[in-house]
Formats: sequence, C-alpha cells, structure tokens
Amino acid sequence: MQVFKFGGASVKDAENVKNVAEVLRQFPLSKLCVVVSAMGKTTNNLERLTKAYFYKSEDAEAILEEIKTYHFNICHELFPSPAHHIFTELENSFVEIHWIIEDDPTQGFDFEYDQIVSMGELLSTKIVSAYLNEVGIKNKWVDVRSLIQTDNTYREGKVDFPLTETLITKDVPPLLKSVDIMVTQGFIGGTSENFTTTLGREGSDYTASILAYCLNAESVTIWKDVPGVLNADPKWFARTKKIDELSYHDAIELTYYGATVIHPKTIKPLQNKNIPLYVKSFLEPKSEGTIIRDGEKRLNIPSYIFKVDQVLISIQPKDFSFIAEDNLSDIFELFSKHGIKINLMQLSAISFSVCCDSDPDKIKCLVEELQQQFKVLYNSGLELMTVRYYTQETIDSLTSNKVILVEQRSRFTVQMVMKSEAQAG
Repeated sequence: MQVFKFGGASVKDAENVKNVAEVLRQFPLSKLCVVVSAMGKTTNNLERLTKAYFYKSEDAEAILEEIKTYHFNICHELFPSPAHHIFTELENSFVEIHWIIEDDPTQGFDFEYDQIVSMGELLSTKIVSAYLNEVGIKNKWVDVRSLIQTDNTYREGKVDFPLTETLITKDVPPLLKSVDIMVTQGFIGGTSENFTTTLGREGSDYTASILAYCLNAESVTIWKDVPGVLNADPKWFARTKKIDELSYHDAIELTYYGATVIHPKTIKPLQNKNIPLYVKSFLEPKSEGTIIRDGEKRLNIPSYIFKVDQVLISIQPKDFSFIAEDNLSDIFELFSKHGIKINLMQLSAISFSVCCDSDPDKIKCLVEELQQQFKVLYNSGLELMTVRYYTQETIDSLTSNKVILVEQRSRFTVQMVMKSEAQAG
C-alpha cells in the first residue's frame, strides 16, 4: 500500500484534476491512500474569509461567493451534467460555511479559523473523488476527521497517536479490500467533541506521513509542480539544482529551518518506521524526483532557505543584570503563550535576541507583555537566510549589499539576519 499526497497546485483547475486521474492510472495494481489539499489558493481565500468574518474587515459574503464560484466553475468543466450529485454536495458544504458566518463568533479566532478553513480540503476531495469515479477510477471518499484525532489546540492540533493508530488500522484496511483507492483530506483532524482542527499550515504532508505510519505503508509520494526537492526556492533563486537523495536527518534540518517543500512534522513518523518519502512532479510522473530515506549520504551542494518579513526582537533586563535561566524561562513562556515560533535566537550576557516571522497582532501583544519585565527593542522588515553545507564563497555572494544584524555558524549551517544597505541607510 502506498500513500500519495497531491497539493493545491496539482488540483488548482479542471485540467489539473484530470491530470491527477492520469497519474493514478499509472498505478493500476496498487492500493492507494490519496491525500488531497485544498484547490489552488483556496486556503488563502478561506483565511481571508475568516478574518473578514471575525474582525468585520471585509464583506464576508462576497468573499464566500468568490470561493463558491471558483469551485463550481471547476465542477462545470469536469461534470457536463448539472444533475451530477457533486453540485448538491458542494451546495450543502457552502451552506455550512454560510451558517457559520451569518452569526457572530462565539469562540476565539483560532477555533473559528479551523471550522472555516478546513472546508477547503473537504471541498477539493469531494470533487476529486467524484471525478475519479466518473472516469472509471473507483475510489471511496473518507472524512479524515474520523481517523486523525487531536487535542483542542486549534490551528496546531497535536495528534493523539495511539487513538489515531487504532482508528486507522481498524477502518482503512477493510475499506481497501473493497476498493483500491481511498481519497481523503490533508491538513485537518477532529477532536473528541467532534470539532475540526488543523495541523498547521501546509499540514497535508504531515497527514500523509501519519497515515503511512499507521498503515505500515510501502512509501509516501508527494506530488508537486517541481521536479523534486530543490536546493533553493525558485521564487528567490534563478539557478536551482534538484537533489536526488536526502537523508532523513538532512530533510529534518532543512524543514526545521523553513524549507517549504515538505512540512516540518512529515519526516519523523516515516523515519520511525523507515518508510521512504518520494517528492515527484505531477507534470512528469515518470521522472525520478527525490527520495528521502535512512542513510548517511551528505548533500554535496549548498541548500538555501530564504525567509522575508522577519522581526528581530532584542530583550534586556531593565537593570542591566545578566540574562539568567529564570529570565529565559519567563521569555519562552511568553513566546509559547502567544504562539510565536522562533527561527533563530542568540544569547549574550545582558541580551537575548530572537528572530521570528512577522505577525503584527501577535508580536504587538508579545512585546507589550515583555515590556512589563524587560527592555525590548525590535527591527522589522528583515530577511533570514539559512545555508546548509555553506562555503565562504556562497556567504559572500548572498551578503553583497546587505547589512548583517545577527550571524550564527555551526559546522554545517549558517544563519544570517540581514537587511539591505539601502534600508539601513
């Protein structure tokens, strides 16, 4: 049994949904668990809808209509008959969203976010499953919320692995005896109270690895619009190279530092059972792609991870005393409380500096609390560059016309918080 994951780009329009069917046709004798993300930029649009609903910042009904039109247009291209059952199923799903946004929020933002944004995966999988059945690729649609159980940490649900494994091993193998393909959602889970949670942004990869772990899968394949894992994001770097093979260790390091090709939590469940992970192109499904597996093979080229819109926060005791363990305990507790992840940190005698993603609302609340106990300074609009297996030549080329605010080097990795010289001037 294999687990396939198709991301948003692979189902962004009718032609791409048809291409998914063609990819699956190349595995006629395989039992497949197919995990599908929300279509195209639907997650972004549902996030926008959630903010409009919660903060009254935009016309929520208008945004919902945009999302609805997008999905129905895809369906009209895939299903010639307007009497096809998919149109009724989608209409019912959008009615559910409408019911949410017509009332005032009763819970916190993160709770409302998960109930709304999770609909993207439910919509996409219903469409994909219906189309596959329409063209003779028999499959069963499954609600993953009945399989993957989490706690109540909304937007970052923590998986109850013992319960999840029990549910998956009980329900999925019998289903795959009656049909070769199961289609389900990435990114989402369910709580014991039957509320929906999400597993963190881009969490569909993690869903695939959870299912593979619980089912002792032969392998996991992530189908993307790139030929495999590249040594840099082509959005920022014109010359990129495909990495043919990665060890679990290097993959974890790259995702930890912010490489977006794989969700950071994906690797560990696969490593625990030595399940290989393939990253392949859905545009060229017969190409080799990248394999991630157990091994000591080191990368022989530098890999670059570039993050923009960073904030550097410097924290000092007001009385210029040393930063001690009790100070750090208080600081980390506040970062955890406000849900802010640290991308880099540096400690000196009287200062603790932290680089993190900019989130204006969260940062503002964090700084206000820190200022009750500490002197706080921060710079915004910064860049964080991480290079794995660096050389001095690569560092020199990356820092040309840049002012480095913080630099950290270890044996294999260098991280630099920077801003342009023009910005510094």
